[in-house]
Amino acid sequence: MTILANSLIIFFISIGVLFIVVTAIGLIRLPDLYTRAHAASKSATLGVMCVLIGVFFHFWLIEDHFNPRILLGILFLFITGPVGGHIMTRSSYIAGVKPWKGTVRDDLAPEIERMKKEQGIK
Repeated sequence: MTILANSLIIFFISIGVLFIVVTAIGLIRLPDLYTRAHAASKSATLGVMCVLIGVFFHFWLIEDHFNPRILLGILFLFITGPVGGHIMTRSSYIAGVKPWKGTVRDDLAPEIERMKKEQGIK
């Protein structure tokens, strides 16, 4: 049982570390705020969640202590991480931060214009 439990813990923590490394590479290599925010909000969230799942399994299977607070932390992170990234990038877009010159499509521009017309903003 201990070998299986340790293997499960090592698997989740390793996957989490892999996603966190991908996040770090993305933050360094990606060209603009929007792609960097995508890397930070999506893969970092998944990486930290996997590490927390590994920690949860360690305490539950090895230490024999079921800790629901870790599960609540995972749930909270799952909800708030991508939503926070979305809100920050959308507010940056509204504030006028220009996307990378190689951006092919801008799906948000018509929606922002429609919202401005509805609110009477020029």
